[in-house]
Amino acid sequence: MNRYSAKLLFRWRVVGGGSSCRRRLCEERIIIITANSAAQALAKAKRTGRAGQWDSRHGYGSRTAFEFIGVMELLKLDPVCEEDEVWFEIKERLLPMERADRFIPPEHFLEAIRNEPKRGRGRQITKGN
Repeated sequence: MNRYSAKLLFRWRVVGGGSSCRRRLCEERIIIITANSAAQALAKAKRTGRAGQWDSRHGYGSRTAFEFIGVMELLKLDPVCEEDEVWFEIKERLLPMERADRFIPPEHFLEAIRNEPKRGRGRQITKGN
């Protein structure tokens, strides 16, 4: 079996009063798939995307839908990735080290850091205080 990584595209769609907005919030999701071939991996990625869809009707006549749009990319991870790698993209960039501040956001902007619950509410006590 080979390891593949698929980038899936979803959208949220809110419909109320018979119309929906043209600009929509989207999610790009990266999943890991094991399959014998790229074609099998693609089929599994599509099934996973379709299985992730949902639709919710609200009592006041509107509805919210989370819809699978498609597979944006499919990568064969073996043999180029380490066991803990799930995605890679190779791009040419002009002076990447010198312009790192354009490519690497401040750590507090990273999704997991930004959304992690804050510890305690009082004064933090550290050794030496």
